[in-house]
Amino acid sequence: MATSVEIAEYDTEELETQLSETRRELFNLRFQLATGRLDNFSRLNHVRKDVARMMTELRAREIAEAEGLAAEEIPAHRAAARLRSEDDALGRTRTTAAERRAAAKAEREAADADEADVEDHADADEADVEDHTAADEAKVEDHTAVDESGAGAEATDDEVSEDAASDNAASDEQEEG
Repeated sequence: MATSVEIAEYDTEELETQLSETRRELFNLRFQLATGRLDNFSRLNHVRKDVARMMTELRAREIAEAEGLAAEEIPAHRAAARLRSEDDALGRTRTTAAERRAAAKAEREAADADEADVEDHADADEADVEDHTAADEAKVEDHTAVDESGAGAEATDDEVSEDAASDNAASDEQEEG
């Protein structure tokens, strides 16, 4: 949807081209309405208003030309120029509602993506903990097994915890590298 300020910035040729494209879009929307395929009914009203804005701007230019006024002397153009100069002086940029909605949507999507990354990382950490627990249990079973001489020797708790700590440190180094 074009605003009056945006329309005023077009030169006459561009405005006529935009008007013909917008009229074609309005025709297509009316055709979709008649055939029952129109999904967004509000788009029909927006396009109708765009056509009206463009026609109003073209008519204002015709009148200004007939009266011998320059384009900058047309009241709508003066208001738009004044707003632009005020914005430039204050360092502001004007954004349309559609631009603000698109920016808000992009921020929400970025936040959702960040949240999903955090959840994925947490899931990966849980999987690593489960892997380490299974490896530690396997080490305990290995230490309680019978040694080569045939005598049953159980590893002390200190030996098992030292082996588990060294395995955890080694796997942490592999994740970092």
